[in-house]
Amino acid sequence: MLSLAPQSNAGELAAALIAAKLPADDISEGGRRFWRAIDETGAVIGYGGLEGSGADLLLRSVVILPARRGSGLGRALIDALLREAKHAGGRRVWLLTTGAADFFDRLGFERKERADAPAVVTQSRQFTALCPASAMVLVKSV
Repeated sequence: MLSLAPQSNAGELAAALIAAKLPADDISEGGRRFWRAIDETGAVIGYGGLEGSGADLLLRSVVILPARRGSGLGRALIDALLREAKHAGGRRVWLLTTGAADFFDRLGFERKERADAPAVVTQSRQFTALCPASAMVLVKSV
């Protein structure tokens, strides 16, 4: 069981992302919302975020802290972020990944060609600079 709390410490988030070899260069820029995933005891177990507004949102910076991996919390965090996306008016959530495509496949995301992504995604800093051109593009309707 987990809940989301607004992220208030960019340093903690950046450290977790860097340790997981995920992009952290743009987390303080506008248009991004990040949350801490909290367990029933109040302990932080991971982080995740969304970028953009409107029908198409970009899933950002999802990480479960190493000590808590392997127990289904990643799935729970993605589910919580998809609910946030829907609540914010999103209809589709897009993501880029270099190593977790199989995980997202199991969660119902569909692989797409880079050219299929909408402009709001292709113009993001993550798409244009932070993730390599070899990163897989996936999408899920919410």
